[in-house]
Parts: sequence; structure tokens; C-alpha cells
Amino acid sequence: MFKKKTWLAVLAALALVVLAACGGEESGDSDDTEKEEAPSSITLGSASQGGTYYIYAGGLASIFDEKLDVPTNVEVTGGPVHNMQMVQSGDLTMGLATLGPAYEGYTGEGEWTNGEKLDDVRIAFPMYTTPIIWWSPEGSGIESIEDVKGQRIGVGPSGGTSGTYLPIIHEALELDTDDVQAGASDMTSQMLDGQLDVIGFAAGTPIAAVTELEAQRDLNIFSLTEEQREQVFDMYPYFTEHTVSADAYDSLDEDLETIAMFNYGIVNKSMNSDFVYEMVKTYHESQEELMNTHSAAKEAVEEAILINEEVPLHKGAIKYYEEQGIDLPDSVYPPEYDEE
Repeated sequence: MFKKKTWLAVLAALALVVLAACGGEESGDSDDTEKEEAPSSITLGSASQGGTYYIYAGGLASIFDEKLDVPTNVEVTGGPVHNMQMVQSGDLTMGLATLGPAYEGYTGEGEWTNGEKLDDVRIAFPMYTTPIIWWSPEGSGIESIEDVKGQRIGVGPSGGTSGTYLPIIHEALELDTDDVQAGASDMTSQMLDGQLDVIGFAAGTPIAAVTELEAQRDLNIFSLTEEQREQVFDMYPYFTEHTVSADAYDSLDEDLETIAMFNYGIVNKSMNSDFVYEMVKTYHESQEELMNTHSAAKEAVEEAILINEEVPLHKGAIKYYEEQGIDLPDSVYPPEYDEE
């Protein structure tokens, strides 16, 4: 009798151990799914060298290295389109993107998405406005957008804002251009070598490639006509009006009216929420340092997060902006917001 009771007790104890183990494993899986560990390092997707993204990303890397104690490596990419794709896939920890590719990628509406929704991407923080401008060497005979008709024109890398949208804009405006997709530095070299007479590019002001060229020759800087700008706004509502100040470039005698998109830092929705909160907080507290890296950072104010009303924010970012008293629209709260 004693042996039988002892054996039954052993069996009961084993059953409890097994049940506890199963329950613990189930709970652990759930926690792992909801709370990823903070990254031990960051791979930050920028764009081509010579553009504002590359410079801005360098400033971000220095701040995250120093203040978050997280080693941050800046990766040269094709730009916003590629960054959206690689943040979605996890090949980048973080990326920079303009609102157009962010919206088209998240919804899967952009032709470049082939219908695939990059819906794991979340916006973390606002950056600055990216206007599109066109320029040519003085004496080239190209002084306005009408002179671009039939020309061979550099438009930036294929995964960038300008490389993605300029060919579409040129076609819609029936400019019949021969669009060359290349990085900002490559296009600058081609123009200096006389291989390229006109460049169209989207980047924060001032664009390093333009100021580099201006130091060596006089330029014609121009944009779309008012009627053409209205055509673009009708096609792509995420483009906005923007004025490039006359003092932005030596080659400008007066303010230049053009089209633009706003930029954001993006992460995957799985990134640890506490880390994103600290990152966004550090980002805004370091605005003056970023302005020393590039003057476009003067637009990186907390209220600029409200420019986006379509692409969801990361939960950690939402926590920060709510604490700052910013009334976020319901549309930027992600599906997973109420799950934690």
C-alpha cells in the first residue's frame, strides 16, 4: 500500500512538472513575441553618398552611439524605397524614408511594391522636408523645365525618392527625357566631366551635390511651373508645395517654388518599445547637434510628426509623443497598439 501511494504521488508530481513546463513555455513564447529585446547594434539605411540622407544618417549614428551606447553603422542604400523593403524584411534595423514611399509601401499601392504590403514598417520620428529641384551648368542652354525636353537627365538612384518619382513625373508632363539612375556623387562627377547636362534630385536643403558643383562652376537651378506642380499634386497628394529660399544656394537670385515630401525615421514594428521610446526622446533632445550636422534638422520638431496622417507610428514613439501632449490622429495608431 505504501509503495502504491508513493508511486501515485510521484506520478502526480511529474504531471505537475510537465504542466508547469508547458505553461511556462507557452507564456515565454508570448512574451518573446510581444517584447523583442533592445537591439545591441543598429544598421541604419540612408541613401547614396552626396545626398542629405547620408549626411543626416551620419549625425544620427553619432548620437545613438554616444547617448544610447548602441553601435550604429550607416549603410549606403538606394534610398527610401529600398529602406522600406529592407526594414520590412529585417535586413535594416532602421531606415530613412519620404512620405510617398512610406505610404505606398505600407499600403502596397506603389507600382514598385508589386502589390506587396510592407505593413510591418512603422514611423519613429520626423526629420525634414525634401524638395525636388533641377540644375544644369550655366551655358548648357538648359535654364528651365521646358528645356529639359528630350534631354539625358540624372534622376538619382532607383530606390530613392527622385529616382522613383522623377521618371514618372517626366513621363506625365510629356518631357520625353532619357532618365539616368545613379547616386548623387556619381551624377556630380558626370556633370563635371561633361557627360550630363542636367540633374533632377530630391534631398534636404542644401543638397551637398549642388554646393559641391557651385564651388567649381555657375549653375542654373529651376523647378516646375505652377501648372505642372498642380498636375503633380493631383497625381500624388503626398507631395506638397515648398519654397527653397534664395539664400540656400549661390546660384539662386530669388526664392524657388517647387514640390516636396517630408521625411521620417522608420523601424520594424517588432523593435522593442522601450528602446524606441528612448531613441525618439534622445533624437528630439539632440536636435541642436543634428543641426550642426545638417541645417535641415531645424524642421525636426516634435509637432512635425503630425504631418503624417496615414502610416502607423511605432508604439514606443506614440508613448513619447503622447507624453509631450501631442494629439495624434487615430489613423497613426497601429493594429498592435492595444495588444500589449
